[in-house]
Amino acid sequence: MALKPTIYKFDISLSDLDRNVYDTLNLTVARHPSETLERMMARVLAYCLNADDGLTFTKGLSEPDVPDIWARTLDGQLVLWIDVGEPAAERIKKATRISKSVKVYSFNSKSTVWWEQAKSKYSELPVSVFRFDHSSIKILAGLVGRTTECSITISDGSAFVATQLGECEVAWVQLHTG
Repeated sequence: MALKPTIYKFDISLSDLDRNVYDTLNLTVARHPSETLERMMARVLAYCLNADDGLTFTKGLSEPDVPDIWARTLDGQLVLWIDVGEPAAERIKKATRISKSVKVYSFNSKSTVWWEQAKSKYSELPVSVFRFDHSSIKILAGLVGRTTECSITISDGSAFVATQLGECEVAWVQLHTG
């Protein structure tokens, strides 16, 4: 019998000072049985950084040919493809052919090594690549439960996150702009 995903619910008060986006997000996130809590929280943070109408979580790890998050227009055109992790350049190259905008958010301890090996392949691609601070993502993962109320304030390359269990700041760097 296959393991089922674990469902997490988030009530997020979002203040993105960089984009002038202020919203309340009610997210239901399915955590794949093979997915770490850190990866799931990197997905949630990537969602918040790109919050907009039409943005949705996909089946992600359950369907290898789709991104973790995407945005489609009302007529079904793919306008934003977001992958979380360290995807192969070939995957991202294919994504740039079918989506108007492509973003990658890496988050784990091997992100620096992955980027050093992959940056030459990414250099010609029209994709934006970001790296979350791994230790901050680990702290963030420790601040969530199956149901979490939180506020996220985004400003100048970092997000301040406050939950019932505590608070932390997650910073990121932009590795590539395509």
